[in-house]
Amino acid sequence: MNHSRRSFLGAVCGAPAYLPAQTSRPNVVILITDDQGWGDLSLHGNTNLETPHLDSIARDGIQFTQFHVSPVCSPTRSSLMTGRYCYRTGVVDTYLGRSLMHAGEVTLAECLKSEGYRTALFGKWHLGDNYPLRAIDQGFEESLNCTGGGLTQPSDPPGNSYFDPVLRHNGKWEKRKGYCTDIFMDAALEWIEANRRQPFFAYIATNAPHDPLQIDDSYVAPFRKKGLDEVTAKTYGMVKNVDDNAGRLLAKLRELGLEQNTIVMFLTDNGPQRDRFNGGMRGRKGTVYEGGIRVPLFLKWPARIPPGRRNATLTAHIDILPTVLEACRVRLPEGVKIDGRSLLPLIAGKSFPPRTLFFQWHRGEVPQPHRNAAAHDGRFKLVNGEELYDLKLDFAESRNIASEQPALVRKLRAAYDRWFADVASTRNFVPPRIFLGTDHEDPVTLTRQDWRGPKAGWDAASVGYWEVDVQREGRYDITVRMAVLPADGTAHFSLNGVRLEKPLPAGVSEVSWKGIGLKAGAGRLETQIQVGERTFGAHYVDVARA
Repeated sequence: MNHSRRSFLGAVCGAPAYLPAQTSRPNVVILITDDQGWGDLSLHGNTNLETPHLDSIARDGIQFTQFHVSPVCSPTRSSLMTGRYCYRTGVVDTYLGRSLMHAGEVTLAECLKSEGYRTALFGKWHLGDNYPLRAIDQGFEESLNCTGGGLTQPSDPPGNSYFDPVLRHNGKWEKRKGYCTDIFMDAALEWIEANRRQPFFAYIATNAPHDPLQIDDSYVAPFRKKGLDEVTAKTYGMVKNVDDNAGRLLAKLRELGLEQNTIVMFLTDNGPQRDRFNGGMRGRKGTVYEGGIRVPLFLKWPARIPPGRRNATLTAHIDILPTVLEACRVRLPEGVKIDGRSLLPLIAGKSFPPRTLFFQWHRGEVPQPHRNAAAHDGRFKLVNGEELYDLKLDFAESRNIASEQPALVRKLRAAYDRWFADVASTRNFVPPRIFLGTDHEDPVTLTRQDWRGPKAGWDAASVGYWEVDVQREGRYDITVRMAVLPADGTAHFSLNGVRLEKPLPAGVSEVSWKGIGLKAGAGRLETQIQVGERTFGAHYVDVARA
C-alpha cells in the first residue's frame, strides 16, 4: 500500500475543488455513540425505536451506507482521530494498557487547532488517561470526559455512576449533577455558544449505550410496554436519550445561526454489544462480520450538501480526518502519513479508485495474522483468511464461497498479508508509556485500566505492571491503594532499580513511601501485595514529586 502523504489537500488555500465556493471555514461537530449498532435507528427499519433527530442528520445531508469501523471502541476512535489504521497508533485493544495511543500520533484536533480552530471533547476519549496521552495533550483545548473505556470502569473513582458522575475536566476530577449524556451535551452546547464567533471543532462522544445500562426509568418504561426484554428496553432507552440530546444540539446550532456552515457528523464506534435488531447482518460488536463493523455515517452541511443524498461506496473510520481537513481547508502536517481518503469527491457525485480496507481485533498485546480479521474490497470480503463472502448477493454472510473463488481468496489474502506487515512495522507494537514527574500531571494516578501483563485484569486476584517513563530524576512520594487486607501482609514496589517493601497490618487499604529517589528513564512500575500464599495487585498507584 502507498502511505505517502496524499494530495487530497490540493485545494487547501481555496475552496475544495469538489464543492461550491464558500467564504468561511465550517465548524465541525462529530457525534459518536458507544455500542449503538446500525440497527439502533428508526431510519434503518427498527420498528421499536424512534430516533427522529439522528435520522434528520441523514435526511438533511448524506448517508454513507457502506461505512465501516473497527469491531471495538478504542481502535475505531484512534483511526477516527488520526486517519490511520489503529495498529499504527499503538491501540490494539480496549483495556489493560492496549488502548493507549502513542503521543506522537497527530490528531484531527491538533491539525484544526494549529489553524485557528477552537477544539473541545465532551464524553469518551478512551485513548489514554495520563500525560502525554490525554485529550488535552492531543490537541483539545477543553475536555470534559470520562476516563478509561467509560464510567464505572477501574479508571474511575470507586462508586462512580452514570448519574451524578465524577468526571475529568481539563485533567481535574469534578463532581457533576445529572445524567452523563445530558451533562456532556449541556457542556458542549455551552462551549459552542461561547466559541461561536470563530471556527470550532466539538467532538461529542457519548459513553451511552455502553454497559452498564444505567438510564432513568422514564426512558425504559415505553420499551417495556412494547414487550421488549429488560436489557433491550434499557439499551433503547439510552439511545432515545442520545437522540433527544442530538435534537438539542441541532436546535442550538439553528438558534445561534450556525446551522448552515456547520458540518455535523453522526457515527457509532462498532456494532451492538448484544444480539438485537441489526438489519439482518451477521455478528455484533467484537466480530469482523458486517454486524460488528458496518455502522451509520450521516453527514450534514446545509451550505454545501443538498439533502437526501446517499452513497454506497466502501468507506471507513480512517476517512474522517482527511474529509474534515479538506472541508476546513487545513493542511496535514508535512511528513504525516495517513491511510484514509477524503469523502468530498463522493459527496460531489464522483467515484473513488478501487481499494481494499482491513479490519481486525482480538484480545492480547500483539495482534496475530488472520485472527478475527477481514479484507473488504467493497463487494467481496475475506474473513480470517479463509471465509469468502459476496456481499452484493449475500449481505448476511451466510454462504462461504471460498472454494468457488480460490484465486480471489489468494488475492485478498495476499493484500491482507501486505497490509498486516506494513501496519505492524510502523511501531512493531511497542506500547506507549505514561510519563511520571512532569509539570503537566502531578501526581499521576495509575489504574488497572492501563496495567499490562499476563496476569493483569480487573478481578480481585489480578496482578499487572505499568510501562512508564520517569521524565525527571528526583524524589517521589508513592502511594499504593488496594482492597482491604483480610490479614497481615507485605507490600512490594519496584521501578528503575528501586525495590521497596513494607509490612502491612490487617484491615489497611493503603500504603505509602515518602521521598523515594527515582532515576530518569523508561521502566516497568510493579506493585504487589502478599498476604500469606496469595498475591494480588493494587487498585491505584499515585506517584507525586516530593
